[in-house]
Amino acid sequence: MEEQEIDKRVERAVENFMAGYGCCQSVVAAFADLYGLDDNLAKKIAAGFGGGVGRMRMMCGAVSGIVMLTGLDCGQTEGSDREGKSACYKVVQDLLAQSKQENGSLICAEILGLKGYEKAVNSYQASPRTAEYYKTRPCAAKVESAARIFAEYLKKKD
Repeated sequence: MEEQEIDKRVERAVENFMAGYGCCQSVVAAFADLYGLDDNLAKKIAAGFGGGVGRMRMMCGAVSGIVMLTGLDCGQTEGSDREGKSACYKVVQDLLAQSKQENGSLICAEILGLKGYEKAVNSYQASPRTAEYYKTRPCAAKVESAARIFAEYLKKKD
């Protein structure tokens, strides 16, 4: 993957987020075509991972996007393929370790500075995407980071 294509995919992920899509949707859709998924199907598959999985503020949606893409890239298809499963898990752990190092956490609530699970989970209602929302949330930067981490992984693989 060339540097120009990396930048284009990272930019697409951030544009998706700024258009109102969740963090996971934004990351997955930016790479979906590489795996034969159309944009709409990718966004549907990733939809429930927003807000740290169903807005429960658990694992960051952008990070969930990395996990989903890794499965598409190197996931095993035979249940008895322990070697393939292990290889995929290694890639996931390596990429998530990189994300944690860059972003301080893999947990949505921690990234957003929410203290305690009870405060983090107060509603299933999606937040309105206003100018104030974008000013106070680090999410666009986390989407950018996740997309770049995955793109760099693909580049090294080539």
